[in-house]
Amino acid sequence: MQPEVKLGLKENWKQFTLLVIVNAFVGGMVGMERTIFPKFAETTFGIASKTAILSFITAFGITKAIANYYTGKLANRFGRRNLLLFGWLLAIPIPFLLIYAKSWGWVIGANLLLGISQGLTWSSTLVMKIDLTGEKDRGFAMGLNEFAGYFAVGLVAYLSGFVADKYGITPYPFYLGIFISVTGFLLTLFWLKDTRKFVHKESKDNTIENLRNVFAETTYKNKTLSAVTQAGLVNNLNDGMIWGLLPILLASIHYDTGQAGIITAIYPAVWGIGQLFTGKMSDHFSKKGMLFGGMLLQGIAILLIPYSNSFTLLAAIAAVLGIGTALVYPTFLAAIAAATNPHQRAESIGTFRLWRDLGYAFGAIISGITADLLGIEYAILLIGALTVVSSIIIKVRMS
Repeated sequence: MQPEVKLGLKENWKQFTLLVIVNAFVGGMVGMERTIFPKFAETTFGIASKTAILSFITAFGITKAIANYYTGKLANRFGRRNLLLFGWLLAIPIPFLLIYAKSWGWVIGANLLLGISQGLTWSSTLVMKIDLTGEKDRGFAMGLNEFAGYFAVGLVAYLSGFVADKYGITPYPFYLGIFISVTGFLLTLFWLKDTRKFVHKESKDNTIENLRNVFAETTYKNKTLSAVTQAGLVNNLNDGMIWGLLPILLASIHYDTGQAGIITAIYPAVWGIGQLFTGKMSDHFSKKGMLFGGMLLQGIAILLIPYSNSFTLLAAIAAVLGIGTALVYPTFLAAIAAATNPHQRAESIGTFRLWRDLGYAFGAIISGITADLLGIEYAILLIGALTVVSSIIIKVRMS
């Protein structure tokens, strides 16, 4: 006899905890590149153009966005766990490609693979957590998920910067990626279970009507869903800029790799830790208010970066940016989940994450071209202004 399926964080804490740990390993794969890649491009391959350097983020963003969409679309057909396993299999070759890269094309190829892997793994763990928890603790569950992922991004970003500063840009920092990808695959293979049966359980009591066209409603038709989606895109647009240009800016004002690693790690670490609190807040407070305030705070922090040189001030700005991002990140997902039927939730989240992670590509292209034409400071100011505009759209359009 099959055990009764029960929704809830407490009822499914073992599988939920394992999913949190697995998502920390997912985030660690991105953190491996976070601090060292611009210097990797310049010292190993002699690439100085900001647009060319940021091409790895463009490759990553586009493939991750597409993988997000198809993970959501195919989750019910193939199972969340199977897609997660496939994502880990794709992750294992990435550090080896980077260690033995003979040209920048190898690096682009590795990031194409990383994008597909991240879309499959992060989306799968995310949807599985939503499946397990039900409606009551959804925001808290999203906070824990994003905390684990982005705290790991910050931690591994610091570790890779430290290792690179001590032992060189390659190969030692990429050994972290070998450990992360193999461990993540083994945890998933031996201990994780699929969660589709929890969707069937929740659907019996759900009264939200099906969307006629999930992609169109999430993208532009439904006021709440589309407002959240545009903010997600702009959030990752500014994150793509920070990822690519902040290490270059810090190097231009004579910060070494270790100092740059600390500043670039503060932002995702605060972002990650903050979500332990903001995820739970989104279960009790206005999601619209949290999204507006978080996007506005991000925009203001980014606008201050070009006018700051001291380590203390830049660290404080990175922390404020992390707080702003923490306010919005789990709230995006909780808002999307609350506005869709359980059977369409994975596809709606996949559509949201398609546009959100295309923000990486847009951010890299826009900021890279602007930096090459006008300078890094103008690129940062442009992205900061776009983030403020996004907060206003939330204020005006979201229900």
